[in-house]
Amino acid sequence: MNVIKDYRNWRNYRRTMNELKGLSDSTLKDIGVERGAIGEYARRVSGN
Repeated sequence: MNVIKDYRNWRNYRRTMNELKGLSDSTLKDIGVERGAIGEYARRVSGN
C-alpha cells in the first residue's frame, strides 16, 4: 500500500528535518551537510 509507505517516508523526513535543524552549524559541517541543504538531504535519506 503506497499510502502507508508514503506516510512512513513523510514521518522519516520530518524526523530527519527536526534533528538536523537542531544541530549547530559546526556539527552540520562536521557531517557534511550545509544548513541550506537540510531539506534536500532529508528528502534523499527518507526515500522521498
